[in-house]
This record gives sequence, C-alpha cells and structure tokens, in this order.
Amino acid sequence: MLVLLPPSEGKASSGRGAPLKLESLVLPELTEAREAVLSELVELCASDEEKAREVLGLSEGLRGEVAKNTGLRTAGARPAGEIYTGVLYDALDLASLDAAAKRRAARSLLVFSGLWGAVRVTDRIPSYRCSMGVRLPGLGALGAYWRTPMATALPEAAGDGLVLDLRSAAYAAAWKPKGEVAGRTATVRVLHAPTRKVVSHFNKATKGKIVRSLLSAGIAPKGPVELVEALRGLGYVVEVEPPVKAGTAWTLDVLVDEVH
Repeated sequence: MLVLLPPSEGKASSGRGAPLKLESLVLPELTEAREAVLSELVELCASDEEKAREVLGLSEGLRGEVAKNTGLRTAGARPAGEIYTGVLYDALDLASLDAAAKRRAARSLLVFSGLWGAVRVTDRIPSYRCSMGVRLPGLGALGAYWRTPMATALPEAAGDGLVLDLRSAAYAAAWKPKGEVAGRTATVRVLHAPTRKVVSHFNKATKGKIVRSLLSAGIAPKGPVELVEALRGLGYVVEVEPPVKAGTAWTLDVLVDEVH
C-alpha cells in the first residue's frame, strides 16, 4: 500500500540536526529536479525579499518565512514526519504510534511537496515555505514542473498494491495515476453526513485518522475493494463510487457526524 499525503502549510522548526542531503531522499530520480527548485527558491529569497514574498503568497506577518528559505542548505534537518504539522498530521500523530506501525508508516507514506516533489516521513528535511501552487519565475508553476519527473518515479514507487490518494487538488496536479495504477487507486472524500458536504476540518482530521487506523491495525489492503472492507471493519461509514471506465480511480466517500 502506498499512501499519498499533502504536506502542511505550517511546519515545525528545523532544529539543530545535520543539514539537508538531497541525495539521501527517497526517489533519487527526483534529485536533479529538487536541486533546480531548491536553487531557484534560495536565490529568489536571498536576492529580493519583496518579490519572494509575492511569489510565495506570503502576508506581511509571514515575512520571516522568506529569510528561513535563504538558509535551506545549511539549516538543521529533521524527519519530514516531524516537520509537517496541522490538522491531518495532528490526527495521524506519528510520534505516538507503536514501533510496528511506525515501520509501516516509513514504508507506505509519501508526502507531496512543492519543493521536494515527494518525501517519505523518515526523510530528513529542513523547515521551508514553498507550496505546490507557487509559480517560480524561472521554472514556472510547480504543479506542472513536477509532472515529468513524477511520471517516471511514481509508478515504480506504487508497486503492485493499493494507492490511497489523500492529496488536495494542488498536489494531485503533480502526478495523476494512469492505466493499471489508476485502477487500483482510491481517492477519499470526507463528507459531513447530515449535509453530504465537504468540510475542510472534518476532511483533514478524518484522513489523518484513517491512515492512523490502517497503520495501527497493520492492514495493507491490496486494492480499493479490500480498502472499503477494511475501513468498514474499523468502524467507518463508507460509500463507494466505482470507476465508470477502466484505468480511472475509485472514489470513496467517508461519512462523519463529528470529529473528536
């Protein structure tokens, strides 16, 4: 099972660990592309703070994020699972998983990123600010930029099992499963049961809880049908929308009344 996650806008501080080593990150096919994004981002932030703030879509109160980006090559690096924070990651709560579940998380979770393309939760990265929606002056829109390198790297990473795609739309733009891989991919919508509407907080928190439930139970479904059975067995209310044609992903609606 491969679980695709969005990152978080908010991030923990880098800390005092050893600095980033691009070559140590998962999916080495992405190293050259990562270097290109990193180089342009650092140069932009170091040379023109106002332009960098505009490009990154940062408010005046987040001006410090520009300075942080200038030091990405020398800042301390920590496991990505510690860097990413926010509603989904609070619900996932990687730090409190038992040892076996943490090993499963290290194998199966892949976090998409405007800067790194995609990383494992165990990959060591510094804290940064660069969403997939950013358009860098030299490289252009990052969602489009990552499509070519991702088209090579991701099908191999997907292996032959389930792909559970929990990314938001901006990050889904960087790689869309195709063909046989798409046929064993499931996307999840979290709907407020009484209204059948997506609510952002419910969506993020429930996705984090779903991943935590699967990791804690040691369940690795082989495909979308098995995923539905597993989630129902774990107590989730799931409605299924099978693909209308071969080579397209399944859509699962998880219905919630409230998130604790």
